[in-house]
Amino acid sequence: MGLEKILSISGKPGLYELKTQTRTGFLAESLLDGKKISIGAQHNISLLSEIAIYTLTEEIPLRQIMQKIKDKENGEKAISHKEDKIKLEEYFFEILPDYDEDRVYASDIKKIIQWYNLLQEKDLMDFSEPTEEEAQEIVKQTEAKGTANKAVPVEKSTPKVSNTKKGGTGKSPVARKS
Repeated sequence: MGLEKILSISGKPGLYELKTQTRTGFLAESLLDGKKISIGAQHNISLLSEIAIYTLTEEIPLRQIMQKIKDKENGEKAISHKEDKIKLEEYFFEILPDYDEDRVYASDIKKIIQWYNLLQEKDLMDFSEPTEEEAQEIVKQTEAKGTANKAVPVEKSTPKVSNTKKGGTGKSPVARKS
């Protein structure tokens, strides 16, 4: 499973795996404790596959950042997200030397490292792009439920993101792939 079905939910710790859509939202399972929760319209959610990190020249998809961390750590855990700000920034600079320090904060770096370590712990380390067939299936599922192309608000603590497919600025909502 790739990042297309992994969610970050505002106000909820950790990450969630998207299980299915319901009439009023989604059903997701926590990667921390395995509990299933119903996610309605009142929740701000972000799909990890739609997050990108600002660099000085472009926006790099989160999946590429995660792959770089995986390569650096040989598939093992990264440093703790509880390290001090300087250590986190030095570590991230090794991963992505040209990240935009003005728009990517230490709290964003902390969250990315925390997410990576959680995905590593749960053996969800497939950071490759979805195949065309998988992408088509995701589109079909969202269209069948009538949710394709609807915006999903981005939580405030999500790393400086943009919708790389839609050319967003990181300040507007992240939209689902269409």
